[in-house]
Amino acid sequence: MDTVTVAITRKADPSRNAEMLAWVRAGVTLAEDFPGFLGVGWVRPVLGSTDWHMLYRFADAEALRAWEESPQRRWWLSSAQGMVEHTRVEKRTGIEGWFDPPRELSVDDLSPPASPPPRWKQAVVIWIGFFPLSLLSGITLAPALEGQHLVLRTLATTLCLTPLMTYFVLPQLTSSLQWWLQGRSAPWRKPR
Repeated sequence: MDTVTVAITRKADPSRNAEMLAWVRAGVTLAEDFPGFLGVGWVRPVLGSTDWHMLYRFADAEALRAWEESPQRRWWLSSAQGMVEHTRVEKRTGIEGWFDPPRELSVDDLSPPASPPPRWKQAVVIWIGFFPLSLLSGITLAPALEGQHLVLRTLATTLCLTPLMTYFVLPQLTSSLQWWLQGRSAPWRKPR
């Protein structure tokens, strides 16, 4: 089963910062006791902002559901009435987040999220990016690493390629190939 990450944006009056911090910490403390809880993080874009961006992660959908349907979470959410406004919720599993088109979801939006592309399409896009990057690394890094132990060569190569794939290649490819990933016509083709 895939881990599930939930991203939530909440709004709170900046003058209630101390209360908000205490509320967030209380939620973290409650969630930590649930089986499958993997961690949490939160941040505000700037000091004095009304927005609070929160992430939490569970081992699988079942563990997340247990937390989301728990009386502890209901109590915790109800304790912030009048202080916190829930504005956006987004759930992601596995690596599908790389392949989803960007979108804003309202908490009140009951429409089902777009399904991720088939895994074979995800694998093709990863290969399209990985093959030329691996070839390039073989040309550029191999001479510098010649004679080094296999583990060291692999470590150096993956330390270079992983950030490139994650921050440059995959975002660019998935953006460019979104039409194909989602099963739509190519943007340069005229509708019939």
